[in-house]
Amino acid sequence: MNYETMYILRPDLGDELTDAAIAKYQGILQEQGATSIDTQHRGKRRLAYEINRHRDGIYVQMNYTAAGNTVAVMERAMRLGEDVIRYLTIKLDDVSAPAEEAVAVEA
Repeated sequence: MNYETMYILRPDLGDELTDAAIAKYQGILQEQGATSIDTQHRGKRRLAYEINRHRDGIYVQMNYTAAGNTVAVMERAMRLGEDVIRYLTIKLDDVSAPAEEAVAVEA
C-alpha cells in the first residue's frame, strides 16, 4: 500500500539534529521493508495553534510503499521520541487501479 506521513519536528532542533531525525525515520521504514521512500523537507513554518508551547515547527513529508505494520512501527517511534510534536499518516489511493466507468442512465 502507498502511504503519506507528514510529521512536525520541534523548531529548536538544529540542522544537524533535524537531518538525524529525518534519517532515523527513513531508516525505520527501510528496516521494515518499505520501498519508494520519497522525503521532502518542507522547512520551518508557523503552526496554526500552539503545540507543547511551540509556535513553529519543522515540517517533513514522506511518501512510501509499505505493509500496514510498518506504519505502526514508525508511528510508535515517533510517539516515544521527543523530537516529533505531531504526525499524521494517510493511506493513498492506488493510482494504478483502473477507475470505474460511469454508466449513464436514460430516463
